Amino acid sequence: MSSSSVEPEYLGPWRDRIEAALLEFLDAELAGVPADLAAPLRYAVLSPGKRIRPLLLMAAYRAAGGTSDRVVDLACSVELVHAYSLVHDDLPCMDDDVLRRGRPTVHVRYGVGPAVMVGAALMPLAVQAILRSSGPVGLDDLTTRRLVASLTAASGATGMVGGQLLDLRAEGRSVEPAELESIHTGKTARLISASVAMGGIAAGADEAEVERLKRFGLRLGLAFQAIDDILDLRGDTEKLGKERGRDTALRKATYPGLFGMEEAVSMSRRLASAAASELADLEESAELRDLAGYIINRSH
Repeated sequence: MSSSSVEPEYLGPWRDRIEAALLEFLDAELAGVPADLAAPLRYAVLSPGKRIRPLLLMAAYRAAGGTSDRVVDLACSVELVHAYSLVHDDLPCMDDDVLRRGRPTVHVRYGVGPAVMVGAALMPLAVQAILRSSGPVGLDDLTTRRLVASLTAASGATGMVGGQLLDLRAEGRSVEPAELESIHTGKTARLISASVAMGGIAAGADEAEVERLKRFGLRLGLAFQAIDDILDLRGDTEKLGKERGRDTALRKATYPGLFGMEEAVSMSRRLASAAASELADLEESAELRDLAGYIINRSH
């Protein structure tokens, strides 16, 4: 796994393809949607982001032998879920954040009611993105159902939504290491794991390969969250695109808060190394490894 904080050259063109696919999808799906819902939906989805989850799906697809360029249409689905999670996480009843990706959060820009509706609309749109991609990518009905099941399981009560609830319940109190892992697995690692696994499923990977990709994604997701926790203390608000120090202000359960900064950094490296070990049998995994290295060594 790369130790460089410089993003691989291929990520720029891949990200451009993701942006174009998201725009095309929204143009098609939001035709006829009232402007007071369509506008905040576009604002939420098209805000400038790193697009980590769709990039991981595309890299995993290629690592598992996939060849269709239209996999970018499938990759939109995980970005739509991620956008939904950010909109709802930022709400006053959740983390009450006013800045996201360098811009006012959706509820600040459009109001709390429209922000709630945006989040509610994005999850079915994510499923629709899978369904729309099945023909262009060449997916059969069983594979399409597996992809929907993977995404919804990672996004719902046993995944991201459940993890967010655990995160809110842990605010302002001490947690044990196992509880912290459960929080971060749910709210962050499950969707990252699903993104990677979905790439493998779409490429026709066998069950053993999909399971390795899932484990890779879970460990990478925990490492990703550890880095996020660290950057909340060490990062720069302008680079982060969100307010620095919010975890401390909200008394969140974090890796540095529980283990200390030095051990949190060490844990992120160990988790990243454990993730990389899951790719040993994938011959075409260089892009996925490089992307994982960039994620772990990022500064924002």
